[in-house]
Amino acid sequence: MKGLSIKVFADGAVIEDMVKAYETGDIKGFTTNPSLMKKAGIQDYEAFAKDVIQKIPDLPISFEVFEDDFDLMEKEAHKIASWGENVYIKIPIINTKGESSAPLIHKLSKCGYSLNITAILTLDQVRETMDAFELGTKNIVSVFAGRMADAGVDPIPYMKEAATICHEKPGTELLWASSRELYNIFQAEECGSDIITCTPAILSKLPNIGKDLYQLSLETVQGFNKDVKSLGYSVL
Repeated sequence: MKGLSIKVFADGAVIEDMVKAYETGDIKGFTTNPSLMKKAGIQDYEAFAKDVIQKIPDLPISFEVFEDDFDLMEKEAHKIASWGENVYIKIPIINTKGESSAPLIHKLSKCGYSLNITAILTLDQVRETMDAFELGTKNIVSVFAGRMADAGVDPIPYMKEAATICHEKPGTELLWASSRELYNIFQAEECGSDIITCTPAILSKLPNIGKDLYQLSLETVQGFNKDVKSLGYSVL
């Protein structure tokens, strides 16, 4: 995107949408998660992943472990790593019992894997994650800025501090996760985030960037008018 250094990743699990985003040349990577796969009706995780990697062989793609037990997570991580060189293994920062994934993250990082640590919402979790990474590895720290905002918390100060922490270790990128609107891209850039994930709904608004606001007003009214005509409503 012109004038911005932040990388936009597409968030989703519908292969057709992923390929379409890839073909635009604007998207620099992809993320998936179990909730998105459930919504997309994915039945065979490995077949889905390998299909995606075949169609998108040269951009980073994050695939998440599914288990809640750390020993089983580790086994899944080794398998996911074997799927392709552009794969990042997505690990939640805690399991459902609230237990830290830091020991597992450190173990996997020592294997040289590229990791995407997800579901992070506190600066303590950011620091814990950073301490677990091995030097010389490539990793993503996914902080859920959108969920902070959903809780009535301003994510900007947190993301700025997270960027400072993440950039202390070369090879680590901060990702603004759970974006809610197009303007989050500009906020993430301002905070020093390296990456932001966007859903297809947000990506569809990219052509609006830089649009004259009067023109946008006119298009809004024209849209209302079109809907009125289709409904057949009349006040008189």
